[in-house]
Amino acid sequence: MIVCIGQVLTGEQIAQVNALLQKTPFEDGAATAGWAARGVKHNRQLPAGCAALRTIHDLVQTALLGNETFMSAALPKAMTPVLVSQSLPGMGYGNHIDNAVMGAPHVRTDLAFTLFLSAPDSFGGGELTIDEPQGEQTFKLAPGEMVLYPATTLHRVQPVTSGQRCVVAGWVQSLVRDPRVREMLFELDAVRRALFAHDGLSTEFDLLQKTYSNLLRLHAET
Repeated sequence: MIVCIGQVLTGEQIAQVNALLQKTPFEDGAATAGWAARGVKHNRQLPAGCAALRTIHDLVQTALLGNETFMSAALPKAMTPVLVSQSLPGMGYGNHIDNAVMGAPHVRTDLAFTLFLSAPDSFGGGELTIDEPQGEQTFKLAPGEMVLYPATTLHRVQPVTSGQRCVVAGWVQSLVRDPRVREMLFELDAVRRALFAHDGLSTEFDLLQKTYSNLLRLHAET
C-alpha cells in the first residue's frame, strides 16, 4: 500500500527547514548506503548528529505523530532517525532496496517515507519511482507532502537534471508486520471515522469499532 499524505509540514515549517539547510554543509550520502546500494547512491546528506538534523528530526517526528493519516496507515511502533538528502544535477539513486534493519536499537524497516522540501517545478528529474506488481509508480510532490510506501519494494530516485532536490527520508517499524492486515486496518479506520462523523455513536459504529480493535489486537506486536 502506497499512501500520499498532504500538509505534513506547514509552509512556515518548510521555510524553517530550508533556512537550516542553507547554512549547514552536506556530505557524501554514499556513506549511509548498504554495501550493495553504495555504488548507485549519488546524493548529499546532512551529517549524522549535526544540530540542524536533530532539529529537523524532532520537527518531522512531532508532525508525523500528530498526523491522523500517517498514524492510521503506518501504526508506528518505532522510527529511525531521519535523513535529509540533497541531489544536484547529475545526482540520483539507482535501483535498490532498503536495509531490512536499521539503527541502534534496531528498527525493522516495514515502511519508508519521503517528505518533499523542494517545489516540484524548481528542479528537473528527481522523481521517486517505486516498482509495484501493477507497474512503476512515480512521485514528485509539493513541499510538505509525503509518500509512505513499503520498504520491501525496489525503488529509485531518477537523476536530477536541473535545480536542487531536497527531501527528508525515514523508516518505520509498524505494530502490524503483515502489509495486508495493515491495509485492512487502514481502510476499516477510514470507514469508522466517516461513519462516526456522519452518525455519531451508533450500533453500527460500535460493531465496526469492535472489529477494528480486535483485528489490531490479534496482529499487533508490542
